[in-house]
Amino acid sequence: MLIPHGTLVALADGAGFTLFRNSGTESALKLSPLPSPKLDAHSKDAGKRHRSSTANPGKSVREEDSLAAAVADWLNKQALEGKFEHFFVAAPAKFLGEVRRNYHKALQARLIGELHKDIRELPLKEIEAELTHAKPA
Repeated sequence: MLIPHGTLVALADGAGFTLFRNSGTESALKLSPLPSPKLDAHSKDAGKRHRSSTANPGKSVREEDSLAAAVADWLNKQALEGKFEHFFVAAPAKFLGEVRRNYHKALQARLIGELHKDIRELPLKEIEAELTHAKPA
C-alpha cells in the first residue's frame, strides 16, 4: 500500500499502542517512532457492555475494550486538533473493530487504510514490509 509522507501510523493490540510517522516517501516507506501517548483513563468503562462467560472471559475483554476506546479517544482528539493529515492503523481484527466503533468523523476523514493484523511487536523492518504489502481497504 502506498502511504504518503507524514502519515501517522498507529499499531495497536490488546496490550499496547505504538505510533510512527512515515518519514519516507509514498513509494519508499520509512517509519520513524513517535513517543507513546498517555491515554486518558476515562475510557476504562468502555468494556462494561460485555458479560463474563466461558466464551467471553470478562476482565481481559473489558481491559482490551477499554484500551481500544482510549486509543480511539486519543486519535480522535489528535484529528480534531489537526495534528495529522493522513492516518493508517494496524491491529488485530477484534481490537480494530472496537477502535473503529469509536472513530469521530474527523478521524474517519483522515483514514487512508487499515490492516487487520497484529504487527505491533514485530521488528521495524518487518512492520514496514507488512505495511508496504498491505492491500488498500
